[in-house]
Amino acid sequence: MYLAKTPTLFYKIYNPKDLWRVETTEDVIYITFDDGPIPEVTPWVLEMLDTFEAKATFFCVGENAKRNPDLLAEIVRRKHTIGNHTYNHLNGWKSEPEDYFENVGKCDDLLNSTLFRPPYGKVSPAQHKLLEKQFNLIYWTVLSGDFDQSITPEKCLENVISSVEKGSIVVFHDSIKAWKNLFFTLPAFLDHFHKKGFRFKSIPYNLTELT
Repeated sequence: MYLAKTPTLFYKIYNPKDLWRVETTEDVIYITFDDGPIPEVTPWVLEMLDTFEAKATFFCVGENAKRNPDLLAEIVRRKHTIGNHTYNHLNGWKSEPEDYFENVGKCDDLLNSTLFRPPYGKVSPAQHKLLEKQFNLIYWTVLSGDFDQSITPEKCLENVISSVEKGSIVVFHDSIKAWKNLFFTLPAFLDHFHKKGFRFKSIPYNLTELT
């Protein structure tokens, strides 16, 4: 089970010092993509972002980054930001703190990023204590549900259109599992908010640069 929009009360209780949304009066949305990069999906995502002059943040799984170094370089070349999503997409609640942090470090050797998003949003207090010494932890305001193969693409689009506000951090996935929903939703989402005058920005490595 998941919620398309993260309740404010939840992120005031669960790791409240981490970034869940950006406080802003500007018409800005922060798009993020988890689990790539992969050749079947990521190049299309990059082209779609270019079409709308959009910037995004890609939280990369280390083993995918290692398999696809040219794609990782292309993300950076197009001036998107990258973040760590562990080397093997680990569930923190099912991992020992030392093993988890070692896995994160293996990914960091490839990415060298200050940004980290825990897969499934799950980290233990002990893991968090280690992570916050090195990374800015980034969560989300809106979860598209593109990975959920039980919903229609139209429902996926509704999830994001109805939930996004100024400063929202939105999660999509550049993965095979999400492809059907992403292919329909991402262009429509970008077009909808572009016509409303919103800009799409990446999360900076230095969070003091957020506006």
